[in-house]
Amino acid sequence: MVSARALLWAICVLRVALATVYFQEEFLDGERWRNRWVQSTNDSQFGHFRVSSGKFYGHKEKDKGLQTTQNSRFYAISASFKPFSNKGKTLVIQYTVKHEQKMDCGGGYIKVFPSDLDQKKMNGKSQYYIMFGPDICGFDIKKVHVILYFKNQYHENKKPIRCKVDGFTHLYTLILRPDLSYEVKVDGQSIESGSIEYDWNLTSLRKTEKTSLDSRDWDQVEGSKVQDWEKHFLDAGASKPSDWNSELDGDWLQKPPYEDGLKAEGIDKDVWLHQKMRPAGYLTQYDLSEFENIGAIGLELWQVRSGTIFDNFLITDDEEYAEKFGKATWGETKGPEKEMDAIQAKEEVKKAREEDEEDLLMGKFHRHNHLSRFHRQGEL
Repeated sequence: MVSARALLWAICVLRVALATVYFQEEFLDGERWRNRWVQSTNDSQFGHFRVSSGKFYGHKEKDKGLQTTQNSRFYAISASFKPFSNKGKTLVIQYTVKHEQKMDCGGGYIKVFPSDLDQKKMNGKSQYYIMFGPDICGFDIKKVHVILYFKNQYHENKKPIRCKVDGFTHLYTLILRPDLSYEVKVDGQSIESGSIEYDWNLTSLRKTEKTSLDSRDWDQVEGSKVQDWEKHFLDAGASKPSDWNSELDGDWLQKPPYEDGLKAEGIDKDVWLHQKMRPAGYLTQYDLSEFENIGAIGLELWQVRSGTIFDNFLITDDEEYAEKFGKATWGETKGPEKEMDAIQAKEEVKKAREEDEEDLLMGKFHRHNHLSRFHRQGEL
């Protein structure tokens, strides 16, 4: 008899197998990454990337990623993939970032773009759907950006989400769900979650749009001529047509009795036919976390001091797959990375101590020679 644990494991394996992976990049095939990533040529001063595992790492090959190489530069690079829509699906965006140069001021975030992005001309004005990840500058800015594009505007999460500021690799995960909930994880741990509608201050936008819809509909009605108004009522004695479809045509409303000469202004708005009523499906205009044409991911940022490494990019519709991918990549190398850094730190301390001792000995030697010359000159 199959145990409950074995059955649960089989279900989990099946679920992961059914996950849709839209984009995944680990830079494990040498220089072939250049065939997938396009460096923008919009500005000749854009900084260049190389693939490197950095000065310290958990695994020399697995920890290779895109590394910024020039100080005080803007950077712009992107990779495209088969376009998709996340409508009705969970969207998970995940990657790792390491500021081994101990970032003082610069971005470590990524952007997700529509498929019509001109990769060669990509720049700071290129429209994107989502901007996510850490941004550090001085003592004031140490935050995780979560910016969504909606109604031709960019909207940022109003909650302050603090990012990691050390020089180790960290795993950043953003989850957008169809029920308009979201979650931000750092190193696999949830650090913020809530409602997209409320945490992005979109409730006011919703109310404004709703009011606009209502007033526009009624303005059209009140501006109609009397003869136009007359045709929007059904005859009180008329029967419901045989081909009337309530789902498509709306509810069957009959004209209430009224005296001849009664003007349109005297009729309650509730009796207007469905053609003049508020659209029942107006909420579908508020797809706050749905993007129809996702087709590229990129880095478009500024750094004062270069050296940041971006790796383990993932876009999928399955939270569990993302969690397993994170454990198989960052989870496997985070420990050895810290061990190598600790060993290097000890070696640097030892080397510095030896250099200090050597300088001290050389100082004594020079002082002895100086005194010897002084005594010899006194004898003369």
